Amino acid sequence: MKKAASIKRKTIDYIYKTAAAFFAAVSIFILAAIIFEVLKRGAGAINFSFFFHLPKPPGEEGGGIANALFGSFVITMIASLIGIPLGIMSAIYSTEFGRGTLFSRYLRFSTEILSSVPSIIIGLFVYAVVVVPMKSFSTMAGAIALSIITIPLIHRVTEEMLLMVPDTLREAGLALGVTYPVVVRKICLKSAKIGVITGILAAIARISGETAPLLFTSLNSPFWNFSLLKPMATANVTVFVYAMSPYDDWRQIAWGASFLITASILLLTIFSRILFKRVKNG
Repeated sequence: MKKAASIKRKTIDYIYKTAAAFFAAVSIFILAAIIFEVLKRGAGAINFSFFFHLPKPPGEEGGGIANALFGSFVITMIASLIGIPLGIMSAIYSTEFGRGTLFSRYLRFSTEILSSVPSIIIGLFVYAVVVVPMKSFSTMAGAIALSIITIPLIHRVTEEMLLMVPDTLREAGLALGVTYPVVVRKICLKSAKIGVITGILAAIARISGETAPLLFTSLNSPFWNFSLLKPMATANVTVFVYAMSPYDDWRQIAWGASFLITASILLLTIFSRILFKRVKNG
């Protein structure tokens, strides 16, 4: 009887391990297939014109997406400048100053809900409250939409990192006569800074791949734009537009832009994982 039960347990254990290994291998294969396909199709589009020239009119060969690359950089940076402080400060309040209060619980619940809202809904919201009143698509509207996406991501990571800081460090700072805001700034945030930076990089990687919110906010433009109040091209929207075009040259550029987006997100993700591993290992 005991031998039969042992064989049954080992069989079940083997089945579960085999199934887990199989599905893990499938996930890795899918990622590798995507990277390989994007690299194979997109590497050929990478050249000098791709980075430094504007798009050509429909039907003409050549050109690049210099304005779209610049637009992606500008919108991502502005979104980061808006979303990072809000995410960090809200996490500091809920963890340090409002810990255990009803408002902090509502704040934590709200950020969790916000993180699950589809990005296209956020884009539609910004379209209604920013684009429609301004009567124009704009760079700023796109940055606001992406910043909303970053807030819950950064809030969650910052909150978790601050909770990992031992209370004994806070108590030691207070025992020296330091005010609590200084303790939070000089001790808590300093101890959690690597983890917070990891969350920031992960949030930037997330918004770097967003397209749906930008269709409702910054839209697109075939020209250079240095105004925050006018439409601006981005690499993501360019992929969306060019991939559906009937021109082979445009579709090739779309693959090239896809390759750049994938590579940048992959590098940011790897770097953030390295930082997270450093935090985890102390």
